[in-house]
Amino acid sequence: MTAVKIPEQCQTMTEVRAGVDQVDRELVALLVRRFGYMDAAARIKSDRGTVRDEVRKAEVLDNVAREAEAAGLVSERLRAVWNELVEQSIAYEAVQWDRLRADG
Repeated sequence: MTAVKIPEQCQTMTEVRAGVDQVDRELVALLVRRFGYMDAAARIKSDRGTVRDEVRKAEVLDNVAREAEAAGLVSERLRAVWNELVEQSIAYEAVQWDRLRADG
């Protein structure tokens, strides 16, 4: 197996796809870590009503938009991706919160 090339070194679509697949594997690993923090939040929060925190959600989306702009990306595209990520995180945390209280 050959090493994955950085985007600027890719000469074929096979190389591009190998790079995208590698990034996807890395993203999944990061999402596993992120959702681990949702597990921790579900364990720590004593009130289910605090699982959804619109102020914190707005802060996360604003942070991502700033980081995207600083990196030269279209901030609204990443904001849309992160909005979905945060919504899925909230849903996951709510399920975990309920599960932890049902088992205890």
